[in-house]
Amino acid sequence: MVAGEPSGDLLGGLLLQGLRTHWPQMQAFGIGGPKMAAQCFDAWWPCEKLAVRGYVEVLRHYREIVGIRKQLRERLLANKPNVFIGVDAPDFNLDLEHALKSQGVPTVHFVCPSIWAWRADRIAKIRDSVDHVLCIFPFEEALLASNGIEATFVGHPIAQAIPMQTDTTAARVSLGLDPERPVVALLPGSRASEITYLAERFIQASRHMLAARPNLQFVLPALPALKSRIDAMVAQQKMASQIQVLSGQSHLALAACDVTLIASGTATLEAALFKKPMVIAYNMHWVSWQIMRRQKLQPWVGLPNILCQDFVVPELLQDAATPPRLAEAVLDWLGSPAKIELLQQRFTQLHYSLLRDTPQLAAHAIQKVLSR
Repeated sequence: MVAGEPSGDLLGGLLLQGLRTHWPQMQAFGIGGPKMAAQCFDAWWPCEKLAVRGYVEVLRHYREIVGIRKQLRERLLANKPNVFIGVDAPDFNLDLEHALKSQGVPTVHFVCPSIWAWRADRIAKIRDSVDHVLCIFPFEEALLASNGIEATFVGHPIAQAIPMQTDTTAARVSLGLDPERPVVALLPGSRASEITYLAERFIQASRHMLAARPNLQFVLPALPALKSRIDAMVAQQKMASQIQVLSGQSHLALAACDVTLIASGTATLEAALFKKPMVIAYNMHWVSWQIMRRQKLQPWVGLPNILCQDFVVPELLQDAATPPRLAEAVLDWLGSPAKIELLQQRFTQLHYSLLRDTPQLAAHAIQKVLSR
């Protein structure tokens, strides 16, 4: 298995947990993180090695990433596994899957690449590289089938991991927050590049919010590997007494908050499943943005908006993601209880649509691949 970033590690860990109930003696190895390691996964490299987003950013790490893929390919072909499962990370995994499939290794890809949102030209590469795709969104199975690719909608594991209702007060008490004062969760991302381009903007936006509403409380969950860097940013902005930087605990932060300012990515879906209003932001290197913008097939970038096919939450991207505008959009949610109630109803429907017995469906699909 290969998971290329923390969100993939979370998905991979949940998948492994289910697969072990079907194959208790299963051995799993490759690239992963702590969630997968907790399921007895043998990580030859940590998933953070692949956690790079943006064309310019990838170029900076290109030699190392290609070197890892070459070593992994040689190691897997020397001692072929029963099946290879690529968890998301299509830029890394599809090439690896193509090489393995051509040498007789069955390949499964967990999470359909977002060909419905951008880079539709990938469909041919998926067909050539993958024996079966495990889809996490309902519409993807038919889309892939229409292009000659076997696929199964297995539901989204995170929809099972996040309860339909959460206790906001208990989460605030657990974090040492005042249950009576509003809470904003700042989630600038899990990649080093996202911290570079977003974290300072989010911290500055919190200062603007405090000027308008001095009773606000802020939590900022950070990956342990990035926490010291974020602590330094918060201190530099003289916000250390106002922003509680957490080591991990992103789900607890989302459970505790009234609204979240959040980087575009898988975390936005997690926020939606927690039924939280959000402001989605993103900023990247200018060249990467120009390339990505031209490949976009839909008017939305954030997963909640894509899945709802509507701008149910605001998106402030690139030059629009200024601290004053980010703050204004968050404060707008805090002053709109009726709008929040409608959004929560929409997100509840979304949650139900993604609920399936993922481990059972995934194991059945993988068994079909293995039995050929």
